[in-house]
Amino acid sequence: MKHETGEAAAIKGGVTAPAGFVAGSIFCGVKEVNTSKEDMALIVSESPAVAAGTFTTNKVKAAPVLVSMAHLRAAGARAIIANSGNANACTGPKGLEAARRMSRATANALGLAEREVLVCSTGRIGVQLPIEKMEAVIGDLAAKLGKRSQDAAKAIMTSDSFPKETAVECEIGGKAVRIGGIAKGAGMIDPNMATMLSFVTTDAMIGKADLQKALRASVAQSFNRITVDGDMSTNDTVLALANGRAGNRALEWGGPGFAVFQAALDRVTAALARMIVKDGEGVSRFIDLQVTGARTDREARLAARAIANSILVKCAWYGGDPNWGRIMDAVGYSGARIREERIRIAYNGLPAVEGGMPAATSPARLRAVARKKEFTITVDLGIGSGTHGIWTTDLTTKYVDFNMGE
Repeated sequence: MKHETGEAAAIKGGVTAPAGFVAGSIFCGVKEVNTSKEDMALIVSESPAVAAGTFTTNKVKAAPVLVSMAHLRAAGARAIIANSGNANACTGPKGLEAARRMSRATANALGLAEREVLVCSTGRIGVQLPIEKMEAVIGDLAAKLGKRSQDAAKAIMTSDSFPKETAVECEIGGKAVRIGGIAKGAGMIDPNMATMLSFVTTDAMIGKADLQKALRASVAQSFNRITVDGDMSTNDTVLALANGRAGNRALEWGGPGFAVFQAALDRVTAALARMIVKDGEGVSRFIDLQVTGARTDREARLAARAIANSILVKCAWYGGDPNWGRIMDAVGYSGARIREERIRIAYNGLPAVEGGMPAATSPARLRAVARKKEFTITVDLGIGSGTHGIWTTDLTTKYVDFNMGE
C-alpha cells in the first residue's frame, strides 16, 4: 500500500478489485453470426452506490446512451449491463424501448429499481436489438456474478484483440482505496470520446457530484486524448460506480485526499486509453504526439488533432517515414496561430525541424526512430505556453481491409 503522498500501486482484479463489486458474462448470440463468444456483461455493486458518466458528443446518440443519461439523474445506481454485437443505434422508438427493457430485466433479476441500472451497447449500427433473446438470459447472467472482471471485459469486445482491464490501490486517510476499470475499443477512435465503452468501479466514499467532477477531469486527460481513425461513435460511454466500502472519510472536490484519488483514477483511465490506441484496428505504431508552445491550450489541441488525424501523416508513419513536411502542412491548416520560422519538430528528442526548416539530424537517424513500434513526436510552435498531447497511431492496409465491409 502507498501513502497519501505516494503513487497508487497496480493490483489485479479489474472492476472487481474494489470491495463489494462483482461481475460476470454470458453467451446470448446478440449478433446472429456469433455462435459461442460471450456477448453480455454485468457489473454490480453489492451495496448502494453513486454513479457518474460521460457520453459521446455525437449528435446521433444510441438508445442505451439516452437511457443511461436519464438514469444518471437518479441519486444512485448499482449495476451496469452491456452487450456487444449490436449498437442499438439509429433504431428509433423500438430501439429505445429495447434499451429500457434491457435495464428493466436486469433490475428485476437483481431486485433493484430500474433507474439503478445503466445500459450500454456496442456493435453494428441500424440493427434492432434481439431483446427477447437477451431478456431470456439476463437472469442466468445475474446468477453467475463473481470476481470475473476479465470475463466481463471479454464480453464487451468487438474488433478488439485483447480484453482491457486494470486496477490500482492507494491510501487515503489511512484507508486502502481501490479503483478498477475495463474498456473496449479499437476502431472509430477520436477525441471527445472514442467508439469505446469503459466502466470504472471504486470502493471510495465520495459523493455523486464530486465523482462526476473527478470522472470528467480524468476522461479529459485520457479517453478524450486518443485518436486512431478520426471517427466519433454514437455509443461512446464512460461510467463510474462508487460504493464507499473502503470506509474513508467522504472525499470532496479539492479537499483532503481528493488529489490522491484523482491521480489514481487518472492512472486507471490513462492505462485503459493507451490499451485502446495500441489495439487500434490494423495498428502497427503507437505515437505519443505532444504540441507545445501554442498561443493557448485550445490552439495546441487544434494543431495536435490536425496532425494526428491527417491521412498523409498517418500513412508516412506506417511506412516508417519521418515526413515532417506533412506535419508542417497539417499545422498550417489546423487553425492554430503560428509563426513558421519558430516551429520546431523532434522525433524522440532528435531535431527534425528547427526554425521552420530542416534540422541537421541525418535522415537515417530520424528514420530509425520512425520505424520503432512506439515513439514520441514533439511539435513546438514557439509562440506561447499552450500545450496538448494525443496518443495516436499509423494507418495501415490492414485497417482498410478490416473496414471494407461485408
